[in-house]
Amino acid sequence: MSQNIAFIDLAAQQRRIRGRIDAAIARVLDHGGYVMGPEVRAFEEQLAAFGQAKRSLSCANGTDAIALPLMAWGVGEGDAVFCPSFTFTATPEVVPWTGATPVFVDVLADTYNIDPDRLEAAIEGVKADGKLKPAVVIAVDLFGQPADYPRLRAICDKHGLKLISDSAQGFGCTLNGQHPIHWADVTTTSFFPAKPLGCYGDGGAVICKDDGLWDLMDSYRVHGKAVAADLNGRAFEHESKYLNARIGMNSRLDTIQAAILIEKLAIFTEEIALRQRVAGRYAEGLAGSVKVVPAVIEGGVSVWAQYVIQHNDRDGLAAHLKTQGVPTAVYYPVPMHQQEPYAHFPQGAGGLPVTEALAGTVLALPMHSYMDEVTQDRIIAAVKGFNG
Repeated sequence: MSQNIAFIDLAAQQRRIRGRIDAAIARVLDHGGYVMGPEVRAFEEQLAAFGQAKRSLSCANGTDAIALPLMAWGVGEGDAVFCPSFTFTATPEVVPWTGATPVFVDVLADTYNIDPDRLEAAIEGVKADGKLKPAVVIAVDLFGQPADYPRLRAICDKHGLKLISDSAQGFGCTLNGQHPIHWADVTTTSFFPAKPLGCYGDGGAVICKDDGLWDLMDSYRVHGKAVAADLNGRAFEHESKYLNARIGMNSRLDTIQAAILIEKLAIFTEEIALRQRVAGRYAEGLAGSVKVVPAVIEGGVSVWAQYVIQHNDRDGLAAHLKTQGVPTAVYYPVPMHQQEPYAHFPQGAGGLPVTEALAGTVLALPMHSYMDEVTQDRIIAAVKGFNG
């Protein structure tokens, strides 16, 4: 049997920039600012510039990144937060932390992202029921491509809701040349190592447009520390770091990870282009043999965090590919609304039939910027060789 293929080849990227990574880490070791050191601020500035945003705020992980704006907006008991069920746990998980209630909405069959029509029906349903107040929509840039933000923004404006772009898988994606923050109130992302822009540990960030919101999130990420607005012109000198204005959390991105991310961000635009090449070869090579989905929204550029196909005998295909040394993964085998901790939360009108159908047929193939054509042709041949 041929050598097994890497699902995501992180080592290939590391070989390319190992010298720069080692030098960046060495600089942190030399100056010793391991927590909130100068590289953190430098990375936040560079990330905001890349993402076409005014500000960015780093944090410990992508889950906290979603929680921070909810906390800063005062979302809590009695509020409804609308989100897809066809997503990773982190998306709905943070909502009960605040005391609010997640409301699950179905996704589109072609892009796998939240269905704007179903979203509006869900909002109207919650309003009619009267038990919850619609407060926030969390759209997910699933597998790397942007949701339909122009429509989502219009719906949120119509009903007075905040809009979060959960771009943990999609940071760097664009729609008509604009990053999601053009429409969203905030964009959140994750730097988990397997993400298109990943560090060598955990990390996350919130991209935003509002200095006041940034200050509040900065307070919440560092134990609810007092920020300028809390001091009202008073000076506390040395005691100020121990003045807490609210109950917060400890969610700081460590300096070594920021230093690594600075080097990775420097080549990220090129890596996104390389992912387009890999995705294009998959689409061409697999055409006619399996259902190649999701379709990229018109005007959209995906960062292809995952390359997903559909097959009615998904498990049979996965077993066949394993014998050929081709790894696969299923995102997501059990939708959130069908999992025990979330099963009691409300669903939008009409349920989630598309989500439930996708869960039984989707299969992700190996995907990364540095996949060579020989390896990719081997994967394509293995998929086409399945007779199930």
